[in-house]
Amino acid sequence: MASLTSSLPPATTEIRQWVLGTATELRVLRSSLQQTLVNETFSPNAELGDVPDKMIIVATELATNALRHSLPPTIVRLGRAEVVFVLDVADHDPLVIPEFAEARPPGAGGLGLQLARKLALDIGWYVEGKTKHVWAQFEAPAA
Repeated sequence: MASLTSSLPPATTEIRQWVLGTATELRVLRSSLQQTLVNETFSPNAELGDVPDKMIIVATELATNALRHSLPPTIVRLGRAEVVFVLDVADHDPLVIPEFAEARPPGAGGLGLQLARKLALDIGWYVEGKTKHVWAQFEAPAA
């Protein structure tokens, strides 16, 4: 298996944070993330296109990985720099390195990081103290 590249995301201003303890809370994360993105203030005539849909899929995949394979709670943060959004999903098991699942049969799971890599501009991970962060970057309209 190939590991995800260890790197820091761009510096952002936090817009919103969600703390998840169980997979049943993923539904709330999805709807709240959608609402947050729609209500975010953008420049006139700015459009998000399919960015919210991509972000919701990636947030769900990364949070699911954290809930399944790491220690709770899972903390999802949405941040924004001038022209990018960053989703940062944190858990409390820094010893589990995020790896791309390869050569798995369809339906066997483990494709969340590959999906994130396809939908996001960039992805990475880092450890800060006892917390592991996996992040994904998406295009945002100019502020």
